[in-house]
Amino acid sequence: MKNPANSGAVTHGAGSARDESTRDRVARSILTNGPSSAAVLAERLELTPAAVRRHLDHLLDEGLVESREERIYGPRGRGRPAKVFVLTDTGRHAFHQAYDDLAATAMRFIAEAGGDDAVAEFARRRVAEVEERYREQVALAPESKKAEVLAQALTADGYAASTAEAGHGAQLCQHHCPVAHVAEQFPQLCEAETEVFSRLLGKHVQRLATIAHGDGVCTTHIPGPVDSVPAAPVSDGEAARTAR
Repeated sequence: MKNPANSGAVTHGAGSARDESTRDRVARSILTNGPSSAAVLAERLELTPAAVRRHLDHLLDEGLVESREERIYGPRGRGRPAKVFVLTDTGRHAFHQAYDDLAATAMRFIAEAGGDDAVAEFARRRVAEVEERYREQVALAPESKKAEVLAQALTADGYAASTAEAGHGAQLCQHHCPVAHVAEQFPQLCEAETEVFSRLLGKHVQRLATIAHGDGVCTTHIPGPVDSVPAAPVSDGEAARTAR
C-alpha cells in the first residue's frame, strides 16, 4: 500500500522506512483528530517537537498538509492564535485511496459478524468523539448562531460546510465527505451523523441529500425561524437543487 507521505520517490534503508512510517502517523493523526499544532502532535504521538516539525516540513513540501492560524470559537485570549496543520485535498485523497477498501472490508466484516445493529453501533461510536469535541462550541453559541458554529467546526475538520436560509429554517451543507465511499455502502454512518446534529442543535433535523448517494452536497434541513441561522450563499448552488 502506498504511504501518503511517500509521494513517489524511492527510498532505501531502515532509517528512511522509519521516517515514512512516522510521517504517516503524523498525517494520520491530523486526519483523525482534525487541525493540530506541532506541540499537540508531539504529545499525542509521544515524539519530540523537533521530530514532529521535521515531518511536518516534509509533508508541507509534498503538498499533503498546510498550516493556518487556529480558529477560535468564543472569546479570544491574548496573543496570536497557535499555528495548526491540516490535510490538503491531496493529502486526504491519498488517505482515502489507500484506506477506503480496507474500511469497507472492515465494515462488511462487522455486518457479517453482528448484523445491521452492530454496524449502527459502530457508527454511533465513531461520531461520539466528534460530538464531544463540538458540544462545548455549539452550546456556548447563541441560539441564532449554533448552526453557523457547527458549520465552522465541520469545516475545520475538512467537511467544507456552510449554512443557507431555506424556507422555514435553514440548510446545513457539507460540500465534502471524507467517508463518502464507505457511507455509500453503509448509510448507518450518515444516520449516526444526523443524530449527532440533532442532539447538538437541540432540534429534529432531517437529512435531505448525501454525497454518498450521488448528490453533490450533503444537505441537512434545520427547522425553525428563518433568522435562526444567518443566510449564507451556497457555494455551488447544488444543495438547493439536490435537496429532496
